Amino acid sequence: MPVPKKIKLNKESQSLLIEWDNGKVHNFPLAFLRDESPDAQNKGETILWRHVPPPPKEPDKPGKYEIASIEQVGSYAISIKWKDGYDYGIYSWDLLLKMGEYLEVRDDLHSDTEHKH
Repeated sequence: MPVPKKIKLNKESQSLLIEWDNGKVHNFPLAFLRDESPDAQNKGETILWRHVPPPPKEPDKPGKYEIASIEQVGSYAISIKWKDGYDYGIYSWDLLLKMGEYLEVRDDLHSDTEHKH
């Protein structure tokens, strides 16, 4: 499985760049990473084959889409602390790869629909 060789926060473009050891490069918009945070408070959880939805969302606080810090979790993930105090969810390398592939497909679809055939 590929692992990151470089992770860089770009405050100007409000994105997180990850360069993988297999040559892939993904540039994640911070709003996407926050909105797709893989934690039970954001996505809900499944307990005994039953999905429990997340609690109702509270109003946004300042700093929602700004990263305060990033910490590596073992050798398999990162944890992001946001400036509004939100620090739930662990972004595994596998999840980040899948998210990056999703963004590539999404961007390709958008570029295809912008061109007349």
